[in-house]
Amino acid sequence: MTIERRNGIFLIVLSAVAFGWMPIFGRWAFDSGINTQGLLLIRFTLAGLVMLMIMLIRRAPWPRGRTLLGLIGMGGVAYVGQAFCYFSALRHGSAALAALLLYVYPVLVTLACAWWWKEKLSIYTMIALGLACFSLMLTIGPANGQWLGIVFGLSAAVVYSAYIIAGSRLSRSVGALPAATVVMLSAAGSLWLSTLWSEPTWPTTTASWSATVAIALISTVVAIFAFLAGLDYLSASEAATLSTLEPVVSVLLAALILGEHLSIVQWLGGVGILLAALLIALVPAIPITE
Repeated sequence: MTIERRNGIFLIVLSAVAFGWMPIFGRWAFDSGINTQGLLLIRFTLAGLVMLMIMLIRRAPWPRGRTLLGLIGMGGVAYVGQAFCYFSALRHGSAALAALLLYVYPVLVTLACAWWWKEKLSIYTMIALGLACFSLMLTIGPANGQWLGIVFGLSAAVVYSAYIIAGSRLSRSVGALPAATVVMLSAAGSLWLSTLWSEPTWPTTTASWSATVAIALISTVVAIFAFLAGLDYLSASEAATLSTLEPVVSVLLAALILGEHLSIVQWLGGVGILLAALLIALVPAIPITE
């Protein structure tokens, strides 16, 4: 294994671990009475300012024209919507369940690409889709009062799928760093605009502030930059495959730190969802021949 490949693996794993801590930080942040709007305001404002400084230091070019408008829409609408659904899922369900439900998004992206762009699906991809659907039913299992969390978790996966599909077309022309910076700043701007009709609540304890800032700096800035840096050494499919470590980290941390436990059936469902995501990442789409 070359040094470059080893560095790439380390960076993508670091990104997955940083993202994996987010539901844990989120549960800690909510302990002091902060609402979702306040948490997201802090997250995207801090992350956007840090990324803006990096953009200025590196003198990276800014997106322009329709691409800029598209990225602003992605951040101000899609990413805010996904984040709102995800953290709402944390408030109404377990951290482990929220993390696993979000990882339905590779299945949704695959289905959307097959429908809109007429991508042909291999037999392995179709098996993965079937496995994911069956596993999703196992993971949800008995709701145990978490139906609202399940709805928000699945909604986060749907919105995130739309975000990824749009972003895959827009970020190619401007680069991942400028695209991510515009998305973060746009999300912050959208959330500050929302304060005109809805008042956010802020953390009231040092622990809650620390957890909220950790979401912004560790589970957003570090996670995003580690992933982007890892892509310099690994292919997108390899990075996507390693990123399936993210929900595993979340589930294990939820059990060890928060004391959450999944049933055996839910564990089987969660493993099935991750296997489906791995299979989709490893098997490329069949090219369309005219």
